[in-house]
Amino acid sequence: MPLRLLGGLHYLVLGGEASWDDPIDAHREFLSEFVREQRVQTNEVQRAWVLTPLFLRVAERTGASSFDVIELGASAGLLLGWDRYRYVYEQGEWGPEGSPLTLSGTERSPVRADLLEQAPTVGRRVGVDLAPIDVTSDEAARLLKCFVWAGQEQRLERLDQAIAAVRKEPPDLVRGDYVEVLPELLSDRDPDALTVVFASATLRYVGDEGVARLRSAFEAAGPGGPLVFVATGKARSGERHWGLRIVYYPGAEREYAGEADYHATWLDWQL
Repeated sequence: MPLRLLGGLHYLVLGGEASWDDPIDAHREFLSEFVREQRVQTNEVQRAWVLTPLFLRVAERTGASSFDVIELGASAGLLLGWDRYRYVYEQGEWGPEGSPLTLSGTERSPVRADLLEQAPTVGRRVGVDLAPIDVTSDEAARLLKCFVWAGQEQRLERLDQAIAAVRKEPPDLVRGDYVEVLPELLSDRDPDALTVVFASATLRYVGDEGVARLRSAFEAAGPGGPLVFVATGKARSGERHWGLRIVYYPGAEREYAGEADYHATWLDWQL
């Protein structure tokens, strides 16, 4: 509830309809409705800096020069456009030089230079979310921005740049519970193309039963064509940050790729 309340006030401030100096009661009617009805929506595009080496590792191991991507819990689908951004790593750079967004961070163990030589392209992009946000609309973009902490200007600037990139070619966004929707999406995929499904920061919300159902969906779909699941989860070190995992189907062969913090400001690459 506090996140919704502050997000609602930030929404008004972004639209020039309120000031941070205003008393909460001055906007009671709007904020009451916002808190009651609006889900928290975040789409931290900095996470693409951590996800991209995972996708490059998939290309390296499978030999795929192109693949389709499905994101579970996509919000506005900004991470679905990962290959349209520019990245800076210790051993080199990756991505289009003319990108409106360049991402970098701290590497505790560097991404290999030869991994950055991989150049996969993306075919179809599909995202699933309970309440997807279409950032081709200024109002929707404002909603996404309001859940970034006020004053974090660098995050807001990254968000604006990612929105500009996504607006040029928006992904397909599906409204629904991804635990329910995934089996259908996997059954409709191109059996001759590699499909990479990924999730960042959302698996915790579906619980053990939801994760078990996702595994069952992958195992059932595995024989139907090449399939990979990229996910963030509990770190092996036991620390409060992400463990980065890749699972290859059929066979459910697993790789532990490293660790990163929740907002992807640092990466410890281990493959």
